[in-house]
Amino acid sequence: MASVNKVIIVGNLGRDPETRYLPSGDAVSNINVATTDRYKDKATGEMKEATEWHRISFFGKLAEIAGQYLKKGSQVYVEGSLRTRKYTDKDGIEKFATEIRGETMQMLGGRQGMGGPSDDGGGGGYAPRQSAPAARPAAAPAQRPAPAPKPAASSFDDMDDDIPF
Repeated sequence: MASVNKVIIVGNLGRDPETRYLPSGDAVSNINVATTDRYKDKATGEMKEATEWHRISFFGKLAEIAGQYLKKGSQVYVEGSLRTRKYTDKDGIEKFATEIRGETMQMLGGRQGMGGPSDDGGGGGYAPRQSAPAARPAAAPAQRPAPAPKPAASSFDDMDDDIPF
């Protein structure tokens, strides 16, 4: 059976990106993105928020773009995959860290504080895959799953009429 390791995050940067360069000259940028879930507490009836922080790493040209254009507070859409790595801390204890390896990034919102002329929509985007389109539309970062197919006689071509959006 096939497996999928895909993460989609839309959130805000908690601090400026940290960019460094490997001995090979390739760039690596790390960002921390906050996502906030708002819900109503069933016991008290009051609205509550839960913020989750996500560590995201970009490599190569995408890392250079993230380091140059993203700033603390920037809203960003990121697609990638989960990676777990093992490392040894300064006390010699082995630890594990799970982070997102960013593969596609779309800057959302305006161009606050970037010094250039502002555009009327979102920021720019970059997708490092060689055969993939350069950017995804900022208006629809997440897609809903298609409904279950009709019994036996249905084909994928028939599903366009059943999509609820």
